[in-house]
Amino acid sequence: MPHSIAIDGPVGAGKSTVAREVAAALGVLHLDTGAMYRALGLKMLRLGEDPGEESAAVRICRETAVNVVFERGAQRTMLDGEDVTELLRSPEVSAAASAVSRWAQVRARMVASQREIASGIDIVLDGRDIGTRVLPRATLKIFLTADPSARAERRYAELAAKGADVTPAEVLADLLARDGQDTGRAVDPLRQAEDAVPLDTTRMTQAEVVARVLALFREAAGKAPARRR
Repeated sequence: MPHSIAIDGPVGAGKSTVAREVAAALGVLHLDTGAMYRALGLKMLRLGEDPGEESAAVRICRETAVNVVFERGAQRTMLDGEDVTELLRSPEVSAAASAVSRWAQVRARMVASQREIASGIDIVLDGRDIGTRVLPRATLKIFLTADPSARAERRYAELAAKGADVTPAEVLADLLARDGQDTGRAVDPLRQAEDAVPLDTTRMTQAEVVARVLALFREAAGKAPARRR
C-alpha cells in the first residue's frame, strides 16, 4: 500500500529541493504544495488585488483553477490552464503566497486538492502544514530548519542565479517577515508535528540531508502499517 513523506519547514530550509531528490531516489512523485499558493498569489498580483485582503483572496480562489501535472516525474503548476511554473519564485510572488495562505477558506480548498493528489499513491509532499494538516498520518514526517542567515544565503543564491535584482539584506528581511507570517497565522501555522523528525540543515550538505531522509524513510516504512494515509 502507498507510503508518503511529509517535509515541512520555513522558507530557505531546502524543503523543495530535498523533497524532489528524495522522490527521484525512490521513484515516486513529489508535490510542492507551496507552488499552489504561489500560483494563487500570482493571479492576485496580476489582477491588482491585495493578497492580504481576505474577501478578495477567498473570492479569487473560488474563481481560480490551480492544478498540477507531472511531466517525466516533475511537477508543473497550472493557473487557469497556463503553465506558470517558471513565474513562481520571485520575492513578490513569495510574499503574495505567504499573505494569501493566511485565510481559512483558501487553505481548506488547497488542502483538499493536495489530499486528492496524494491519495492512493507513493508520494513526497513539502510545505508548511503537511505533517500537521495535509497528511497527518504520513509514513514519515520531517521538519527541516536552519539558521536564518544560512537560509537567506541559500535563497539569495537561488534568486541571483535566476537574475533577480535583490540584495542579501533584502532577502534576509523578506525571509524573517515570512517566518513571522507563517508561524503567526491563526489557521494551520507552521509548526513541527509532534511525531516529526527535526533536521537542522545549517551545516549539512544537500546530499547529506537527502541521504538522512532516505535512511529515516526506509526505517519508518519497515515499521509502518500497510496503509498510513
